Amino acid sequence: MAPLRAPARRRAPQEAALPLVHSHALFGPRFVRHLGRLLRIYWQSPDAPRAGLLLATIVALELGTVFGNVLLSDVQRRIFDAFQDRQMTPFLEAIGLFLATAGGFVLVATFRIYLRGALEIRWRKGLTGHFLQQWMSAQTYCQIELHRKATDNPDQRIQEDVRDFVASALGLSLSLLSAIATLASFAAILWNLSGRWEIPLDGRNVHIPGLMMWVAIAYALVAIWITHLVGRPLVGIQFDRQRVEADFRFSMARFRENVEEVALAHGERGERRNSLRRFDSVVRNWWDLIRAQRNLSLLTGGIGQANSLVPLLIAAPGYFAGHFTLGSVMQTRIAYGEVTGSLTWFVNAYQEIARWRANIERLVTLLEEIEATRTELAQTERVQIVRSEQDALRLEGVSITRPDGTVLIDHAEAAVRPGDRVVVFGPTGSGKRMLLRAVAGIWRFGKGRIELPRGARTLVLPERPYLPIATLREALSYPELPDTYTDPRFREALELVGLGALGGRLDEVEHWSQHLSGGEQQRLGIARALLQEPDFLFLDEATSGLDEDTERRMYELLRERLPHSAVVSIAYRPQVARYHEQRWRMAPGPAGMLLQTS
Repeated sequence: MAPLRAPARRRAPQEAALPLVHSHALFGPRFVRHLGRLLRIYWQSPDAPRAGLLLATIVALELGTVFGNVLLSDVQRRIFDAFQDRQMTPFLEAIGLFLATAGGFVLVATFRIYLRGALEIRWRKGLTGHFLQQWMSAQTYCQIELHRKATDNPDQRIQEDVRDFVASALGLSLSLLSAIATLASFAAILWNLSGRWEIPLDGRNVHIPGLMMWVAIAYALVAIWITHLVGRPLVGIQFDRQRVEADFRFSMARFRENVEEVALAHGERGERRNSLRRFDSVVRNWWDLIRAQRNLSLLTGGIGQANSLVPLLIAAPGYFAGHFTLGSVMQTRIAYGEVTGSLTWFVNAYQEIARWRANIERLVTLLEEIEATRTELAQTERVQIVRSEQDALRLEGVSITRPDGTVLIDHAEAAVRPGDRVVVFGPTGSGKRMLLRAVAGIWRFGKGRIELPRGARTLVLPERPYLPIATLREALSYPELPDTYTDPRFREALELVGLGALGGRLDEVEHWSQHLSGGEQQRLGIARALLQEPDFLFLDEATSGLDEDTERRMYELLRERLPHSAVVSIAYRPQVARYHEQRWRMAPGPAGMLLQTS
């Protein structure tokens, strides 16, 4: 039976024809607010002081590389002057100085890269932990999926967007710092070197103080304006790219998770058609991306190539007239390149900023969706789950509704005590599973009160138990730690349910839900119950894949091994009733289904 979902309220299920988003501004109050929120998560955490020391060291090394570039530019001036003067001794001295400076430069740059990587993984670990805690706490993840919230692919956001956000945050901030330091270092050099330069105008030479500096500023302003004008669509395109790529990947992952069911239904063509339909969105987005990149590259690349000739063209008259040396021209060219590179940092980083902006948007919208889900649940009338000193599970006036208020189950009253064996029958769609979800705390829409004994342990075994891709001992003990139980207990549980052949494979890592048949998975679920010995065990069609004889043995095992555990079974097959003393039935009532107990 397919799980019941609340009706979609904000969007239709994602398909290939989804419209692409292009409305995100690159900067603005929203960007600053969202960026500040993400930065505070880690940089106000307990790990922040250590990370701050690491960042300070990286900044110092970054400034060291800028200083190294300044030294190298001066050394290159000496080398070219020695060439021009045909002086071997100054040339060799300059080469020695170059090797020493370059060696120190490489050493500083290497440690800077290493420490940056160390900070990046610490930051990513802290941010990932925060997102996982927010997403997986209070069953928020379940509420988002059940109610089809507007946030797509939260797993991809936590894995990929967190990684890219941290990498870009460090890369962009350090490159901006380097650009500022480089500008401060080379601006004075460029001003002084071009202080004696003149340009021919109306038959005479005109002297403009700091000529090359003004040329660099003019070039930077033009390049920034053109880049922002042409590259603005990249923000929305990058946002959409991450979404459509994740949707395409998820469609194939879902196919892999259900290969047997697809094969039995001969559904390969349908799955291929579905994947290709989603890939069409990837293709459309890709064309949007490369068109935007083409337009941006044509303009910025053309301007950049022309700009590399500017210092040589301006210097040529003075150099050929003998006013300055070849070394001065080369150093001026280097300084001009460093200054324009610093002033046009925004141009060079534009595409990465666009990707980073999309990362920020996707991460913050996930946090906002989590908060909205919690607020919505807090403000909605809901079933109260409380812990009491009683030894029984009690339903007191429990009504279960859809989010729109439609009553599914009306005013249920019941009690389950230790050792009880209860089976719940009812037609398809009568709300049996919704009742179980309410007891488990994942469906809170409704009213009334569910009491659970304080400290009581519950275990729910669905028709297809969840088996993580892990060792067999981890799959058996899930969600508890595997070292909770000894190897003899694992093997005994497997032997009891007829899976003794797996006893020697406790440490094998497998995709067990694909490796085992449906009946074997259900027996593995029973083995999990035998290990964990819950106070309340709920079986949701948990033996539907077993033959009658095996099903009987499983229920006998539960009675023999878990005599004090209450067992509540949801079933359709009438023969399941023989293993239970109490029979509950869902029957139509005036306002919704009624729970009849006996």
